[in-house]
Amino acid sequence: MPPQTLTEGLNALIRGKAIAPADLESAALFVLDTLACAIGARQTKPAQILGRISPPKVDDVDKSSFYVGGVAHILEMDDLHRASVTHPGSVVIPAAWAFAHLKDLGGKAFLQAVLAGYEACTRVGMAVGKEHYRVWHNTATCGPFGSAMAVAILGELDDRETVWALGNAGTQSAGLWEFLAAGAMSKHLHTARGAQAGLMAARLAKEGFTGPALILEGEKGFFKGLCPDPDPGAVLRDADAPWQLVQTSIKPWPCCRHTHPTIDAAIELHHVLGGEEITQIEVGTYQAAIDVCDRPDPTEPYGARFSLQHCVAAALATGRVISDSFESAARADLADLRGRVSVGVDLQVNAGYPDAWGTVVTVETKSGRRLRAQRRECKGDPGNPVTPNDLREKSAQLMQAAGISAAEVARFTDAVFALLDDRPVRDLRLEHLVV
Repeated sequence: MPPQTLTEGLNALIRGKAIAPADLESAALFVLDTLACAIGARQTKPAQILGRISPPKVDDVDKSSFYVGGVAHILEMDDLHRASVTHPGSVVIPAAWAFAHLKDLGGKAFLQAVLAGYEACTRVGMAVGKEHYRVWHNTATCGPFGSAMAVAILGELDDRETVWALGNAGTQSAGLWEFLAAGAMSKHLHTARGAQAGLMAARLAKEGFTGPALILEGEKGFFKGLCPDPDPGAVLRDADAPWQLVQTSIKPWPCCRHTHPTIDAAIELHHVLGGEEITQIEVGTYQAAIDVCDRPDPTEPYGARFSLQHCVAAALATGRVISDSFESAARADLADLRGRVSVGVDLQVNAGYPDAWGTVVTVETKSGRRLRAQRRECKGDPGNPVTPNDLREKSAQLMQAAGISAAEVARFTDAVFALLDDRPVRDLRLEHLVV
């Protein structure tokens, strides 16, 4: 027998993991979160463009997966797996959902495929190393492995076909951070293509379209080409660990996940300050957060969502961060306070990344008080999770803001949880996604 490749091992690991009822319940929560994020974004300009080019249809899985994958990431409210620095839901769930719609599959098979897809995406993501993230967007590069694995499960691919699917998913890996400097829409294309690419790879493999088994560790493979400091062992490490889906965070605030620990700490300080004037704000965080979110003077909403300075100012001033916190009026109101923020690397916080996404926020007041709040985990992380009721409220707010009636929100939410009773995936109707 030839040596086992990493994709062969990953397929065996995933197919060998036990699935408990609680795992499927967690998967249903992430399905609700991802689809609510997608529905909530349907009236935005990027969604309108994606919908014109790639309208979702039950009989066209390529267009459906592309559209839903793209819109799920627009509001910056979709989930985040810290150790891999990926947003698995916006890639895995659209691909699995589109395929399950096409084949009219039941809810349990769909949820099992979601678990498998998250596992593949995040295990590859945990292996890419820290340097990869400086240039490449992990969700875009690692996401196709997740969408391919999910569709391989739903499409009943055998082991050889699944390895082909993963090989051809990996050869489509792409997604560069350059869009951020221009405030461009490319990040939504990353998740759109990530969902579509993996789905296509799995469907092709089922027809006998071969792919490279050594796509990850080969001499001209993924790690060699895209990763200066990979950790290939992470792909198969801790095989008996809980499903990676249950290690994934759900976002409570509509901005880059790197800003969330700082927001959480700043909200705590807001309640202590009692309106006292702030003279100086210090944010100590990890290097990756600074690489992506050091934006002292954002000039448009998307840049503000990626600004540590703006997010900490909003949280300190108002005690909350919502979509309106990033619009022009809020940016103008917070300009002075934002100018008092300094951002730097905290060595202890940086050492904990990416397993822990932490922060230290220190505030000095006009009266001379010096207040400090620290986070290793923030609201929405597995150690401090949102509750099912929290998630229902978040999802309802997102969908109702997009014009979905309260009655339809309730029906849609009930249909997601009915997947646990093996209700058809088609009960989650496509028409909710477009205006």
